[in-house]
Amino acid sequence: MSATVSGRSRSIFSKVCNSLISNTAFSLLPKPPIFQCSHCFNNSSSSNRKCDYLEDFSPFKDSNSEDAIINPTERRRIILGLGKLVKTNKSSILKDFSSGFCPFLLAKIMGLFGNRQGAFAFFKFMFREESDMIINSCCVTCHVLAMEGFRIIAQDVLSLILSRIGRSKGQQFMEFMWRGHFGYESDFSVLDSLMRAFIKVEMESQALQISRTMRGLGLQPCLSALSTLFRLLLRIGDYGSVWKLFRDSIKNGPYPSNITFNVMIHGFCKRGQIQTGESLFHIMTKFKCEPDVYTYNILINAYCIHGQTSDASNWVDLMVKRGCTPNNATFSTIINSFSKDGNIIDARNVFDQMQVMGVSPNTSVYNALMDGYVKTREIEKATDLYNEMRNNNVKADGVTFNILVAGYYKYEKDENLFDSLTTLNEYIYSWPDVSVSRLCWNGQPDEAIKLLEDMLKKGEPLTVISFNSIICAYSKKGLETKAFNTYNMMIKCGVTPSSSTCNSLLMCLSRNGKLLEAEELMCHMREKGKQVNKMAFTVIIDGYFKIGDVMGAQRLWGFMKKTNLSPDAVSFSAYIDGLSKAGLIEEAYNVFLEMKAKRVFPNNFTYNSLIAGFINVGRLNDALKLQKEMKQNNLSPDIFTKNIIINGYCKQGRMKYAIDTYINMHLFDLVPDIVTYNTLLSGYCKGFDMVNADNLVYKMYTSGWDPDVTTYNIRIHGFFNTRRINRAILVFDQLLSSGIVPNTITYNTMLNAVCNDVLDRAMILTAKLLKMAFVPNIVTTNLLLSHLRKQGLPERALMWGEHLRMLCVEFDEVTYRILERADRDVRDGDGVYLRGTSGNGLFLDFLMYLTYDYLYRNRVYGERSSSRKMSGCIHQQLMLEVNK
Repeated sequence: MSATVSGRSRSIFSKVCNSLISNTAFSLLPKPPIFQCSHCFNNSSSSNRKCDYLEDFSPFKDSNSEDAIINPTERRRIILGLGKLVKTNKSSILKDFSSGFCPFLLAKIMGLFGNRQGAFAFFKFMFREESDMIINSCCVTCHVLAMEGFRIIAQDVLSLILSRIGRSKGQQFMEFMWRGHFGYESDFSVLDSLMRAFIKVEMESQALQISRTMRGLGLQPCLSALSTLFRLLLRIGDYGSVWKLFRDSIKNGPYPSNITFNVMIHGFCKRGQIQTGESLFHIMTKFKCEPDVYTYNILINAYCIHGQTSDASNWVDLMVKRGCTPNNATFSTIINSFSKDGNIIDARNVFDQMQVMGVSPNTSVYNALMDGYVKTREIEKATDLYNEMRNNNVKADGVTFNILVAGYYKYEKDENLFDSLTTLNEYIYSWPDVSVSRLCWNGQPDEAIKLLEDMLKKGEPLTVISFNSIICAYSKKGLETKAFNTYNMMIKCGVTPSSSTCNSLLMCLSRNGKLLEAEELMCHMREKGKQVNKMAFTVIIDGYFKIGDVMGAQRLWGFMKKTNLSPDAVSFSAYIDGLSKAGLIEEAYNVFLEMKAKRVFPNNFTYNSLIAGFINVGRLNDALKLQKEMKQNNLSPDIFTKNIIINGYCKQGRMKYAIDTYINMHLFDLVPDIVTYNTLLSGYCKGFDMVNADNLVYKMYTSGWDPDVTTYNIRIHGFFNTRRINRAILVFDQLLSSGIVPNTITYNTMLNAVCNDVLDRAMILTAKLLKMAFVPNIVTTNLLLSHLRKQGLPERALMWGEHLRMLCVEFDEVTYRILERADRDVRDGDGVYLRGTSGNGLFLDFLMYLTYDYLYRNRVYGERSSSRKMSGCIHQQLMLEVNK
């Protein structure tokens, strides 16, 4: 996205961003680029016309009109409001105000706007300067608005002023407001407005001071303002002030209400202190407050977040027992938690139970259960549930769309996609969101962002779903800049980010290897009270495992548990999977036991990860015990489980048991896939049983599966190992003629055969290799270096090793071992360097040159590409925005 913005406008944006940065812990970081939204600034001429039009009504003719940083929606509201005043012959007031800033006229105009949003936007646009004179005049405006009955607007104005002048001038501002209020509003009115304004801009110390001042004057703070102050203090962790404020309320009033208790219970539960929340729940009756459905839902949600769904279900039972009827939010929370745990049976039972109790499921409940079906690969049941939802006249939304489309794409049910999209078009509330999301699922995020901008210009309603879909699409592709630009547009349009927004951005940073930046960003967002859930931790932990940094993953896992965020089934599964793949099977199994001890139910993915881990270290019997345990826990082994078990048998050469497992798959309603056949084929080839391997390939064809590149690679490798070179070449020719693109494994397999074969036939094989996509890797390098040494050319191996080192090729342990042996051969005199006399040596040199040339060209291209990228500041833009 591009936008033309004047230099003056850009400088104003920079001033505001710099003032925000100065109040954060990241003030020493480089300033990120200021995002400019194309739907806000179409072109310089149109922008100037808008500014000139509003400038006619401004008393600040010479100041920068962009100081207010109003968004397109606010600009539209101002224009509509001004048009209304002109049509009703109130333009004389506007003319008088434009000739000189007058707080009384400003208040009068804001009152005539007739709506809170338009009046506030007008003030925001007019509040250009932060001089003492202007601020004092604005204070008078607030007093006049309150006197005229516009106290809510006055509080909005106070909040804006305080956010601009900052904490340092907060005391001075409060004193001025107090000194000048007597002619306009009462003591309570001005103090209450100030208290709410301080709370809104998160100046908790000033808000507490106002509370003490009110009590000193014999006044009681408003209960709603106190509840909001409780919420702020709990969020920042100032428990001392919370309890002191609570004691003051009990002693001097106002007496705590259900809202007060609910705010406190929610605050403590959100900070992980569920026991404190429970204690407050039990003392509510002492203060003549009866827990309501919101109270129970807060505790139920807290237990579900901490992975204790069974305890949450007990709270539902207690709720019903005490005569409080659960609502849709109650059941949605429970169903969603069971679904995330992979316990879809209990989720369905709760869904049926709520209808027996007379509670009709709403969209959120259907979405929660539908998502559970998709996660457990039961896409047909998800489709049936959607049809049931339609028959019950429950409107679908953008979340419904994303769940269904994700399932259809993931499990290749594209034939259902068109029908579902057609019906969604008829029944969905937020079709604009779906239109954007649909393009993202089709892999067209650039088109989606253009559509979103067009919709914003037309004023069509868009929610967080549209922005999340685009951010997620860009993140999956690793397009970091575009993902963060979309996030900035989201903030500019006043859309509040959700936990999914954060997870997508963190995933993008993780995919690009920026794990430290992702971790820093996540911690900063938590400090600022932004919504960061366990999934955010899980994304980064998984990122550490993918780059092989097991210690980084373990450290973050420990930190997550210290922050009172109890891992759920997804977090446990991801951590167990990472440990298993890293070979730390004992530690993975201990985490598995911890998971069960905390009554977090393992799902198929958890068991499959552990089973694969045990098989990788040769502990097949332990893997079989886990498969048996799956059945005992009502979890049916899936195709992944069976393929892992077959692989375990093949690794140990127990092909009879592998074939028996393959034959018995139908007992579990499972159909063997291409992975099943490739695993069995690999087992036969490793056992040099090429006859049964050929029979299996024939059976694979008759079952409707066409060979993939892995199938061909296994067969080529098997024929080379059994010295049946002609058959291997024939299979290789079949691969090329089938239209399948060979990969690096194909290349390395053929190359190894070339190096081991006689020179004449090796030349023929090389000619075939050159027809392939030439994609050597470190395995290719090791293979050639090893063969150079074996051919009695250790000096050539060392020479090529030095060239590759200068090229900054990352060597592995095998590379260093080969080079060490070559060096030892040279020092011991075992190698004989035959300059230009060895045909095989020259041939290996030729292959080595091809590999070196590819790696060199790839490195140069990579350097040019990286020079075009922005360096290391992208995540700082999000850090800047979360301070707003």
